[in-house]
Amino acid sequence: MPAGEADSDRRKGNTGTVNNEYEILLLLDVELAEERQNEVIARMRELVEKGGGTWERHDPWGRRRLTYEIDKKPEGIYHLLEFSCAPETLDEVSRVLKIDDGVMRHLATRRPQRGPGQPVAVGGPPKDDVGLVPDSSLEEEE
Repeated sequence: MPAGEADSDRRKGNTGTVNNEYEILLLLDVELAEERQNEVIARMRELVEKGGGTWERHDPWGRRRLTYEIDKKPEGIYHLLEFSCAPETLDEVSRVLKIDDGVMRHLATRRPQRGPGQPVAVGGPPKDDVGLVPDSSLEEEE
């Protein structure tokens, strides 16, 4: 590191924006009209794309019973949103979701990086003993 330069000063010179892959599980109020639900989703998409990110997928899960009531409501409408964006854009999306009255809860998580064609759950190494005939010495003698 050059003399007189802090780590934070070196990062300021890096203008490349890193886009991370995120997903948000969104819980909307069941009393919210379908048009208003679509507005919330459209607003999220607009924020992501305006921030230089890419919208990947919207998966509506539908109406589900809650394990415990939230604001005296036993049900909610779930939506899964997947997108890539800069961390600053995610901060703005979360800020907007927190102040929206129709959003009961939301949870943003970073999706793990996968190689091309690699499934999310990769099995362990194959076992040598699979398909072998059991050892007769372990059987009870009559």
